[in-house]
Amino acid sequence: MTVHSLPEATLHDQAQRTRIGRAKMMLILLVCAAPVIASYVLHFAWRPSGPGTAYGALIQPTVGLPDLTARQLDGNVLPLRALKGQWLLVLVGPAACDRACEERLFLQRQLREMVGRDRERIDKIWLITDEAPLRPELQQALTAGRAPVTVLRVPLGAVSAWLQPAPGHTIEEHVYVVDPMGEWMMRAPVKPEPSKLKRDLERLLRASASWDLPGR
Repeated sequence: MTVHSLPEATLHDQAQRTRIGRAKMMLILLVCAAPVIASYVLHFAWRPSGPGTAYGALIQPTVGLPDLTARQLDGNVLPLRALKGQWLLVLVGPAACDRACEERLFLQRQLREMVGRDRERIDKIWLITDEAPLRPELQQALTAGRAPVTVLRVPLGAVSAWLQPAPGHTIEEHVYVVDPMGEWMMRAPVKPEPSKLKRDLERLLRASASWDLPGR
């Protein structure tokens, strides 16, 4: 080896380090962008067709959680955007929960349990649109157990500016599906068949498994 060969080796080492540095930077950027890419694929590239057509209505474009503060039953306030980080099964309606309302609450609980171990990635939400009190027995049923329903009071007008029913129906008649980024992206049919809606949820959970983890 001669003295004159040293600069050539040094330049080669510098070029190699530059290539390695660029590769690491691209890897970091790819990791940071993964949730965004996954969101794009989930919302725009997921187009079930034929026998696998989605049972619920896909909302396109999706609609983000509004910058709105709700009130919990104990009077404490909670920004709706604090609900991000979980898949949400959202119901809407007055506190005077009738038979149809109770059936939707049962469906909400049933759907969460039907997805098995992925149920920890789903939260149950009920947005109450008036100031009337809940029946004590209903409140006890909703807030007890390992997976209570998150019950929040939100003005009907504010909810109606975010969630929309199918034509000819009311906002109370549906179950609404919101993704972990806070985007309303699916509306279940009125009086849905649990097994068909479960298949939709399973597809969504599988499609988001690489970036959505249990717990907020």
